[in-house]
Order: sequence, then structure tokens, then C-alpha cells
Amino acid sequence: MRNDSRLSRMLHVLIHMDRHQDAATSEMIAKMLNTNPVVVRRTMAGLRQQGYVRSEKGHGGGWTLVRPLSEITLLDVYNALGEPHVFAIGPADDQPKCLVEQAVNNALADAMKEAEALLLRRLGSVTLEEIAAEFEAKLTARSAAAYSCAS
Repeated sequence: MRNDSRLSRMLHVLIHMDRHQDAATSEMIAKMLNTNPVVVRRTMAGLRQQGYVRSEKGHGGGWTLVRPLSEITLLDVYNALGEPHVFAIGPADDQPKCLVEQAVNNALADAMKEAEALLLRRLGSVTLEEIAAEFEAKLTARSAAAYSCAS
């Protein structure tokens, strides 16, 4: 099963959008993500419905942030994307009458519920502003290192 990278990709896009003054077109975002503008519009639609971004059509149009990064958590974006599956692993359903399969599935279900609850709590505690601040710190450190090497 392929990983669902929509959450990571949309977090990336939103932080870039915060750093730029102009609206980001679907074409620009698609180029950044190496995907199709239609995929971008479809994915961004959930963020628009939740009030995190807005879109304007026509010349000078595109996607803009509606709320500051400090008011958007990773969980908010996850929910806006339709709450994709958290895990690639899951229970088997080959032999639903098999008592061993039932016991295994029960054990997996309990463990996965716990892990998912923990992950969702963590996603809810991290804002996009925190991620952007980490980026800024790394950028500053890289610039300082490049400057010190050049002198």
C-alpha cells in the first residue's frame, strides 16, 4: 500500500503560502508538488470548506490563507483532508469465521485505536506556526553557516 502524503504536502503548501504575498495558483502549487493542478484544486477544496484558505478565479486569482498559521493545527489540516487512514496496516478479513483471525484482529484493533488516539492528540497540539518557526531557524542557521564559510 502506498503512503498517503497529502497531509505532509498540504502542510508544506500552507507554510509556503504564508511566506508569499501573492495568491498561489493551482498551477504553481502543482509544479511545486510535481502533480496536476486538478489534484491541487480537489485537495485544497477541503481546506477551503473548513475556512483555512480561499480561492479566487481569473487573472490575479489563486489560493490565499484566510487564517494565520498560529490558528491552524496539523489535526485541522488532517480533518480537512477527510481524515485519511493513519496506518497502512490493518486487520485481515480472509477468514472472518476463524477464531484465531478474530483474536488477532481484536488485538490489532485495540493497539491501533490507542496509537491513532495518541497521534491525533499530538497533531492537535502542533500548529503550522511552530513548523514554520523551525524552518526559519534552520534557514537562519544555514545562512549564518554559509556566511561564516565565505568570510
